[in-house]
This record gives sequence, C-alpha cells and structure tokens, in this order.
Amino acid sequence: MGNREDLLAGAKRCLMEKGYSRTTARDIASASGVSLAGIGYHFRSKDALMNEALFEAMREWGEELAATLGGSVEPDATPLRRFEVAWDRVVESFDRLRPLWITQFELIGQIDHLPEVREYLVQGLHAARDGLAELFAGIDAAGDPERARVVGSLYQAMLTGFLSQWLLDPSTALKGAEVAQALRLATT
Repeated sequence: MGNREDLLAGAKRCLMEKGYSRTTARDIASASGVSLAGIGYHFRSKDALMNEALFEAMREWGEELAATLGGSVEPDATPLRRFEVAWDRVVESFDRLRPLWITQFELIGQIDHLPEVREYLVQGLHAARDGLAELFAGIDAAGDPERARVVGSLYQAMLTGFLSQWLLDPSTALKGAEVAQALRLATT
C-alpha cells in the first residue's frame, strides 16, 4: 500500500478503536506509520481523512450486509419469516461492528457542525429506506417509490430504535422472531 492507503487504513482502525471525535492526527499517523505531513498532503485535513474513513467503513458494512442477506431466506417465505431471518442477520452485524454504530450515533449529535457527514448520512438514509423496503417487504423502489419510502422509513425507524436499545443493553435485544411477534401483537 502507498501512504494514502496506509493513512486511510490507519484512520479506519482509529475510527473503530477510538471513535470519530477522540481520534487525533497523531493517532492516525501512529496507526498508519505515515508522518503527520502525509495527512495534509493526501487529504488536506484530519477531518477530511476521517470522513473518508467513515464513508468507506459504512460502504464496506453495506456491502457485507447485502452479501450476508442475499439469498438468506427461502423464496416462498412469508413476509414475517423473511423479516425474522433478515432481522437476525442485521442484529448479528451490531456486535461485530459496534464501534461503527457508536460512531454513527456520536456523529448524529454533532451533525449540525459536519455538513459533509450530514449529506452522506442523508444519502445513506434514503438508500437504506429503499433497501429495507425491498429486504423486509419485497417492495421494488423503482416500481413503487412512495410505498418503498413509507414502508422503508418505518423499518429504518425500527432499526434505529432497536439499535440504540441494543447498544445500551445487548443482552435484551430482541431476536427476529420476537420482533415479528411484537408486530403481530401491535397490529391485532
């Protein structure tokens, strides 16, 4: 790898170990084995480097999750069964990527001061809504964009809420079957 790639890898490591706000330029230089001057040369600022590291980590998580979920449910599964299986796969990623999730919640509190991060998260939110509508309800956003927006927003809100609960107390995080049961109970 070159210095740019080393800096990006070091920044991602720091992001996962220390979080966004607590990572310093010196931390990144140390983790990457590249001088402090390299940050300015390749990225112009520590913040620009951290943003790129965050965006790359989030893209990697999205690709990993898509690969994990692809084909994970039998084709003739009921919508609730599809939901249960997919939910369990998503929750499995919570533990593995806990630092990334914590970082995203950390950034939400600072979002008014980070316009580039806000823009990226908003774009991700829109894409996630469409993806969640397709994943959990089999809705094609291209064919029915309004239904995908509404249903995907509900799943996004549920996911964010359950994720925040899981970050606080993973031992009581609901499994897919429990969430499906809660949905059945709430709608009867």
